[in-house]
Amino acid sequence: MSNRIRYAYLKGNTWLYRRNYPTDVALVLGVTAYKQSLKTSDAKTARTRASEVNAVFERNVERARSGLEAELLNQPWGSSSRDAIAQLRDALETSEGVIFARKAKKAAPTVSELSKLYLRRRGEQLRPGGYKSVRYSVGLFSSKDPDLPIDRLTREQGKNFLSLIPRLSRLIGKSGGTYGRSLDDLLTFSEDRKDWITPRTQRRIWSQVNHFIDWTVYEGHLQQNPFKTIRFEQKVRPAPYAVPTDEEVRRLLRDVNTPIYDLLKVCLLTGMRSGEAAGMLREDLVSKGNLGTFAHVRPNRLRELKTEGSERLVPLHSELEAIFTRLPAAGPLFPSLNVNLVTKRFAVLRKKLGLEREGLVFHSTRKWFITQCERTGVPEHFTASLVGHQSARSENQLTYSIYSAGISDEQKRGIIDQIRLPC
Repeated sequence: MSNRIRYAYLKGNTWLYRRNYPTDVALVLGVTAYKQSLKTSDAKTARTRASEVNAVFERNVERARSGLEAELLNQPWGSSSRDAIAQLRDALETSEGVIFARKAKKAAPTVSELSKLYLRRRGEQLRPGGYKSVRYSVGLFSSKDPDLPIDRLTREQGKNFLSLIPRLSRLIGKSGGTYGRSLDDLLTFSEDRKDWITPRTQRRIWSQVNHFIDWTVYEGHLQQNPFKTIRFEQKVRPAPYAVPTDEEVRRLLRDVNTPIYDLLKVCLLTGMRSGEAAGMLREDLVSKGNLGTFAHVRPNRLRELKTEGSERLVPLHSELEAIFTRLPAAGPLFPSLNVNLVTKRFAVLRKKLGLEREGLVFHSTRKWFITQCERTGVPEHFTASLVGHQSARSENQLTYSIYSAGISDEQKRGIIDQIRLPC
């Protein structure tokens, strides 16, 4: 049997159907031809489907000639798109001089409008710290061309934005004078400064902007992300937190009147993150008889945890008993503190003491605790269970966590009791 099929042809590995409408029918339907993919590479199947599509073609011609505006019938293997019909109508107008009545095309939403909608939705999904970062990045981008329709976004605009990011000061977002200002204003603010944001921050901004553009594609406002092919060329070097020396710890704890003194001591002797400690409730403290009091680090009404593995029981060091005795008897233990305030208070304290060493931040207290565990001979996977890290003992970490019940409360108490603050 011949592979020739009337009104169908093989393109690549797929058979396509195409048959021109008579001129009078084309004027009614607004298209010059009926095109349809037969969704197969098999000639026998294509022949059967072509006969079915041909019957649809004949019905359309009959309806058009009877004065009805017919729409193409949907087939299980595909359907004509509205965009294709619109393009063919344009072609017919150009070639035949025919003018069709058209509905006014709805204007595409602007970058500013979509960024506000995106941030509103992300605000419902992210914790405050993560949302603040996304708001900063997307806000920078949308402030550059806020009134630009999203479908006018080009690759060149992405390259231009990426080239401007390195010229921003790291004080943006921390200085009150930078709130709510456009990217152009922030570039002017940063002009005479040398404290540029790091490549790591630049990459994060670029990644979050791309996530926003990907969302607009998902929502149907763009066909594809025009920034996908733009590479981030800057080399990102790791910037680990510094480990406080014993002398630095002594100086940090010298002023007992600092607002974060109690929290600082708790984090040094438990390895908790600042958010975990600041979000503790009185009901999170669990008494275990001879083993003393443990803090149950878990999600509560004040905080979420970084990962599922962060939930744990941590023994409270004997040096913390006096602190927890004077804290509130119910509800939040540190009602006046949150992560943002702790970070800012620590920066003030560090500046006051002249401890301006690179990488020395409040999170360094966690690193000090882990270092003390290591120096007292505590196995790495024991320390990991105390600080809420994944154990690195086994290459197959998931399998190890399934078969191991973890270390006992007695072992945890023994580790904590070995930790000593510098005198």
